[in-house]
Amino acid sequence: MQTTSVRIDRATHLELKRLASELEVSVGEAVRIAVRRATQERIGAQLAAELASEDNAWLDADLG
Repeated sequence: MQTTSVRIDRATHLELKRLASELEVSVGEAVRIAVRRATQERIGAQLAAELASEDNAWLDADLG
């Protein structure tokens, strides 16, 4: 697996190390988990949003 560096402030690094320790994973794995969770939360918010009128029209269309 290829890796790269990410520059973060000291406070965030300490928090990331604490999180990794609590989860019993590496710091890199903790970042991967955090990114995945943020992505899932964003998708969840999109799914929870009201449908646009064109979305409702499409869902209500008689396609048969």
